[in-house]
Amino acid sequence: MNPVAWFEIYVQDLERARHFYETVFALKLTELNTPLEGMKMLSFPSSQDKYGETGALVKMDGAPQGAGGSMVYFSCQDCAVEAARAESAGGKLIRGKLSIAPYGAIAMVTDTEGNMLGLHSME
Repeated sequence: MNPVAWFEIYVQDLERARHFYETVFALKLTELNTPLEGMKMLSFPSSQDKYGETGALVKMDGAPQGAGGSMVYFSCQDCAVEAARAESAGGKLIRGKLSIAPYGAIAMVTDTEGNMLGLHSME
């Protein structure tokens, strides 16, 4: 069983972060209803019949963003492609594509909010 059930990436500027993630991964985030006042969430796409876990960008008073809290790896066809998109969308390249044979390759970038994230591909 995959131990990842959900992830949250805390941000300060939700619209800036939306633009970054939608641009890098060529997808659309969906606004979620939240039970807490002062909390806004945008969910990544998910489907019960497709591989992968989901999570959300979260803007919430008192929730810190930035490096050091967690690392989320996103699956990609070729992580070099998404790494290049990350830079053009306002993020920063931390580590370019690196082979982790026989487990594929990884790259690391930061988003527009300073969160570090991993990119993984089998190519």
